[in-house]
Amino acid sequence: MPGLHPEISPYRTGMLDVGDGHAVYWEECGNPDGKPAVVVHGGPGSGCRPAHRRFFDPARYRVVLFDQRGCGRSTPHAGEPVADLSANTTAHLIADLEALRTTLGIDDWLLFGGSWGCVLSLLYAEHHPERVSELVLLSLATDRQAELDLLTRGLGKVFPAAFAKFRDGVPPAERDGDLARAYHRLLMDPDPEVHQAAAVRWCAWEDAMLSQESPSPTFADPAYRLAFARLVTHYFANGCFSDDGAILRDAHRLAGIPAVLVQGTLDLGNLTGTPWLLERALPGSELLLVGDSGHTTATGSLSDVLVEVLDRFAG
Repeated sequence: MPGLHPEISPYRTGMLDVGDGHAVYWEECGNPDGKPAVVVHGGPGSGCRPAHRRFFDPARYRVVLFDQRGCGRSTPHAGEPVADLSANTTAHLIADLEALRTTLGIDDWLLFGGSWGCVLSLLYAEHHPERVSELVLLSLATDRQAELDLLTRGLGKVFPAAFAKFRDGVPPAERDGDLARAYHRLLMDPDPEVHQAAAVRWCAWEDAMLSQESPSPTFADPAYRLAFARLVTHYFANGCFSDDGAILRDAHRLAGIPAVLVQGTLDLGNLTGTPWLLERALPGSELLLVGDSGHTTATGSLSDVLVEVLDRFAG
């Protein structure tokens, strides 16, 4: 299998004013005349990274990367001591993607997204199927409440010690309720001692769930950690701002769009059956199971499989 492509730098960058006081960072890499593709990063709140560029053949792809509202180089940043997330919803992010496409003069593009990026890619594609040439999705997720419940409570049985610390991070009256909502309230508290302590506890639980892979070094940055935790809990507490199961319900809208679903068999998200359900909901999709990989590309051969799929679509 091929390895990652060589490191490249953007040939163009910019800030797109998307309204509501928000500006979204974007960059283009590779071949300006190549096949358009956009990287839809996960999180929510992780931001795009230079490593994302390396999945694409720079001679054949025109690769667009961007930071979603509130994270990365986009402004305002959710890691500021006080943040307003009222204009940060799934509908806003879908509109931002479409505004970016039209601003860059792209007719249609391949969507490449994992985890939350898989969710957002699918929702964008269902709203704008005529603008999507292919879907390459990994670390498969949808907008089902069962998936959110697994991440905030269900995996507590798998990691009981870490979950006890996570659960005890909220007031006793909230420990048996919606933990994402309880944490979000603490994370939005203007007192730095309160919101930073909550961010540390939330991100420690994120790392615990990925303990079979590797801890995220980005969580060492307090601003990143706070923005990430705020945005994840904001979206979790609001059900991804989508009807429960809407992605699977509306997947028929994607008929005719080639879709490859790449999933590590060690990904604990498999416990809700998402890969199986998504493959059957997406007409003509292809599911590739990678036996040595989990939720991220940090270990195993997940990266190699993704490069091979993207090389295939490059034409």
